[in-house]
Amino acid sequence: MINFKRIISVFLISILFVFESNAVIKDSLFITVGSKAITRSDIVNEIKIILITNAKVFSEEQRKQLETVAMQSVIKRAIKNTELEKFNFLTYDRNDLDRELIRISKNINMDPMMLKNTFEANDVDFSILIKQIETELLWNSLIFQLYKNKLEINADEIEEELATLQKKKIREYLVSEIVIKLVDNNQIKTEVENLKNKIKNEGFENVAMKYSISDTAIKGGDLGWVNENSVNEKLKLKLTETPIGEISDPMLLPDGILMFKIRDKREMKEFKNLEEAKNQIVKDEKKKILKMHSLSHYDKVRRKLAINYFR
Repeated sequence: MINFKRIISVFLISILFVFESNAVIKDSLFITVGSKAITRSDIVNEIKIILITNAKVFSEEQRKQLETVAMQSVIKRAIKNTELEKFNFLTYDRNDLDRELIRISKNINMDPMMLKNTFEANDVDFSILIKQIETELLWNSLIFQLYKNKLEINADEIEEELATLQKKKIREYLVSEIVIKLVDNNQIKTEVENLKNKIKNEGFENVAMKYSISDTAIKGGDLGWVNENSVNEKLKLKLTETPIGEISDPMLLPDGILMFKIRDKREMKEFKNLEEAKNQIVKDEKKKILKMHSLSHYDKVRRKLAINYFR
């Protein structure tokens, strides 16, 4: 169990090292994303939230890394909110928000009330976290509304997958990922070599936090346990052929270059209920399709907005 008092003291101390404590500096303009202004205090709060929700201990060596991750996170959210403001019909299920709060709390051995108390102890408005979750839920709602007619699932492929499930055990892989921006074909080899050198010198998790454009960057690329049947055949092959502790060969995605690290493997119990298995496969397939459209749509929005830094 995490020591609650220790967490509070660590987070309270950590913020002293992030920026100068001068209030004027702290509250000055830091970034603009389109017409949205981001202040230094916004970045400070984001760093606090990253530390709290990931149960991380601040170190001076991570200062620039934390600032970079915080900026990327705040900018990405500002871009999404800019797009969301165009649609006033979007809603989300309050139960989904509660579930996400429980998930975040559980990941650091807390309950939601304890999490809220930790925010208050570190002078961070808990409503900021609520708004962050709301942004993601509304964004998911937007993507579904825009692309729901493209959620075509091949029934024959589902049946084939069900037949496969009955014949063999299912494997899961504990994965960390790094996704970098797509470059021209003649630059891919150089870009991948540069990334490999960074991983060798700085460690996979640190590089993920600094350079990955995936939402998992904030967690050092941690993707959690991935079911082999929830990914496409190309990725499944790379999962199966990559040993524990090793890093995969690069994979080209529609909007980036993926490399991942296998941290562990395990076998799951066979499905007893085939109807349940079928529903899960369909659900996973729809998630994959929506994620693809989400990345593509976000990239289109981002390209239209000017991002300016004030330092």
